[in-house]
Amino acid sequence: MGSQVEVVAVILRIVLRFVCVVLGLSIVLPRLARADDVSLLRDAEIETIIRSYATPIWNAAGLDPVAVHVYLVSDPALNSFVAGGQNLFMNSGTILRSTSPNQIIGIIAHETGHIAGGHIARSEEAMRNATIESIIALVAGAAAGVAGKDGAAAGALIIGGQSVAQRSFLQFSITQEASADQAGLRFLDQTCQSARGLLQFFEILQQEEILTAAHQDPYLRTHPLTEQRVDYVREHVRNGRCSDKKDSPELMEVHNRMKAKLAAFLQPPAQTLAALKPEDTSVPARYARAIAHYRIPDLKEALPEIEALIRDYPKDPYFQELRGQMLFENGRIAESVGPYEQAVKLKPDNALLRIELAHAQLETNDPALVPKALAHLNDAVRFEDRNPETWNYLAIAYGRDKNMGMMALASAEQGIASGDLDFARQQAARAIKLLPPGPAKQRAVDLQGEAKLRASR
Repeated sequence: MGSQVEVVAVILRIVLRFVCVVLGLSIVLPRLARADDVSLLRDAEIETIIRSYATPIWNAAGLDPVAVHVYLVSDPALNSFVAGGQNLFMNSGTILRSTSPNQIIGIIAHETGHIAGGHIARSEEAMRNATIESIIALVAGAAAGVAGKDGAAAGALIIGGQSVAQRSFLQFSITQEASADQAGLRFLDQTCQSARGLLQFFEILQQEEILTAAHQDPYLRTHPLTEQRVDYVREHVRNGRCSDKKDSPELMEVHNRMKAKLAAFLQPPAQTLAALKPEDTSVPARYARAIAHYRIPDLKEALPEIEALIRDYPKDPYFQELRGQMLFENGRIAESVGPYEQAVKLKPDNALLRIELAHAQLETNDPALVPKALAHLNDAVRFEDRNPETWNYLAIAYGRDKNMGMMALASAEQGIASGDLDFARQQAARAIKLLPPGPAKQRAVDLQGEAKLRASR
C-alpha cells in the first residue's frame, strides 16, 4: 500500500479462494480488488500512524505497545475488533470514513478496553492460538452467515477451520461492551483526549441500526449498541475535562495524508485523479497523484511526482519507500535498492521497511547483498514473526548463504505462521537433522511439537 506498499497475497488454505490475506509490505491493490476477498493490507506508514494514535492509550491501559499488533483489513465497511490475543484489526473503511484522528483514537480506546478487560483472553486456548488467517476467515464467514441468514454460506467460507468456527469469540455481550466503553473513556481521560470522536462513531452506528442486517456495518453484529451506552458516552463528553481538546493541525495533516494514501491505493486511479483539483498542491494531493499515476502504471508521471516530494521532504522515509516500490514493481530492481536503503536509514526501527529492502536485495541476485538481507530480516522478524513472507524471504536468504539447517528452520516458522502444519512439521524435522546442538535446534524441536499439538485440536 502506501509508502512502499508491496502487496503479497497469501491465499488462505483454510478458506479456499474466498479469503485472501496480504501479508506483504506494499500494496499492489489491483490484485486485491475483489468483493469476495478479505485482505490484510500492510503499510509501514499507515501502521506507524495508527500505532502513534494507540500507544498513549495502550500505555494508559498497562499494555506493552510492542506486544500489540495492528492489522488493517481491506474492507469498506465500518468495523474494528480485537481477536486472537493482543491483535487490533481495523477496516480500511473505518479510516476512510473518519474525519479526524480523535475518532480513530476513540475506537482504539474502546477496543483496548476489551483487551484490558480480558474479554478475548477468556476464549478457549485454541482460539487464542488461532492464526491471523483463521481469525479473518471466521470474521468473513460470520459476516456472510449473518448477512445472508444462511449458516451454510458461512460454513463454506471456513472449510477446514471448523474448530475455529465453533467459537464465536468476536461476539461480545452488552455487559462487556459497556465495560469496554468505561475502560476506554478512562484511558482517554488519563491521556487527556476527547471522547467526542467515540461519541460521533456511536452516533453513526445508531443511524445504521434501523437498516437490515445485510446493510448494517459488521461492527453492530459483533458489538451490540444500546441507547444506554450512547447516553453514557454523551454524558461523559458533556462533563469531561478534555472533551473540547482539538486535534492539532499537524495531526490533522498526518491523518489527511493517511486517508489520501489509502484511498489512492484502494480506488481506481482514474477516480483518484478526477477527484484532485489541478491547483491542489497539498502534500496529501501530491502523494495521491503519485500513487495514482504509478498504479496506471505511468512512471513518466509518477516518478517526477514522488521525486519532487522527496526534494521538498528529504527526511521523509515513506516517500523514499514509495519511490523504491515504483522502481521495484516495474522491473528496475537494482535501482530500487537505493531508495529502500534511504527509507531504512531514515526509519531504522520499522520492520516492514527492512523486509522490503531485504526483498529487493535478494531479487537483485547479487551474492554480495545476501548477508545484508539476512541482517535486515533477522532484525525484522523479531516483530514480524507472524508474517509468513518474512520467514519465506529468510529461508531464501539462508539457502543462498548455503545454510540449509537455518533455511529449514525458517521454513518451519513460515509453516507455523501461515497455518500449514504439515509443512511446518516436515521442515522442523529437516532442521533437527541438519542443525548442531544449540538454541536453533531446540527451536526446531519446539516448532515440531507446536505443529503436532495444533494439528491434534
